[in-house]
Amino acid sequence: MSDCLFCKIIKGEIPANKIFEDEDVFAFHDIDAQAPHHFLVIPKEHISTINDAKDPTLIGKLTLTASKIAKDLGFAGDGYRVVMNCNENGGQTVYHIHLHCLGGRALTWPPG
Repeated sequence: MSDCLFCKIIKGEIPANKIFEDEDVFAFHDIDAQAPHHFLVIPKEHISTINDAKDPTLIGKLTLTASKIAKDLGFAGDGYRVVMNCNENGGQTVYHIHLHCLGGRALTWPPG
């Protein structure tokens, strides 16, 4: 999608603090971090919401990529949270699916 913020980040049209990239996914630090470690993992394919996702392998890859990055950044052992928001009431603000990974501090429940 030509007007999608995350599609523009993937294309390099908007700068991002990239952590990881392969043929399917792109990960970068969240500019509005809610924890000492807060990054997003997104598919390179534009998918608006989790309701539109069709490929379970791709969704699994988002999660496994978050786990690998948490290990690489050294906070996986202490624990972290992964979350994917869906639509307005779920807190989704960018309509390109993205998995948040937050760590580096104790996280409370419920989140909000």
